[in-house]
Amino acid sequence: MPIIYIKNLFRLPNVKSYKPEVLYSLPFEGRWLVVNGGIDKANSHSWGVCNQRYAYDFYILENEKSFKGDGRKVTDYNCYGEPILSPADGIVVEIKNLFNDTPIPEVQEAICACSDIRGNYIVIKHSENEYSTIAHIKKDSFCVNVGESVKRGQKIALCGNSGNTSEPHIHFQIQQGKSFLMSASLPISFIDIKNIPYQEERQFISRGQFIESQIE
Repeated sequence: MPIIYIKNLFRLPNVKSYKPEVLYSLPFEGRWLVVNGGIDKANSHSWGVCNQRYAYDFYILENEKSFKGDGRKVTDYNCYGEPILSPADGIVVEIKNLFNDTPIPEVQEAICACSDIRGNYIVIKHSENEYSTIAHIKKDSFCVNVGESVKRGQKIALCGNSGNTSEPHIHFQIQQGKSFLMSASLPISFIDIKNIPYQEERQFISRGQFIESQIE
């Protein structure tokens, strides 16, 4: 963490100071809930953790539930196995595909059944200073390889429950570099989200909102 502060001269990027190099689409199809995340401390995924400050967690809520049945199996969850899409054009620079799904705990809490809190993940370089990380991906579901160019909206993997999770969901963040640990999290400027107003030709989302992409 100190390295990130030093690299940024003790002024971490924020929504007012940071000028985005890329505008991002949602990394999924359909209507999802923003479970965690926002552009301020009150809604942040992890405000005190500067490499995840502007990260988001998403899942699908139907009939006020994120799962069907008793919710004891990962396959009970609405978002499990749903396609994950590239949020913008870029180049795949890192993939981890080692871990099985974390079992659903009896008590709702985040637990980790592997050595990396991200579980299976993908890192995409979108510009010189903007990389996306998408985590908790289903093992053996990747549709792309390291070094491959991807397009906005292209299917890249499936939602899973690997890593540090309480239930299946998508963790999505933009960061300054390839390294998850050494890169500051960046506020994400979105485009093409239904029912979310534009602010200076970009959109921001926050915890508790239902969101859906306008891209067909």
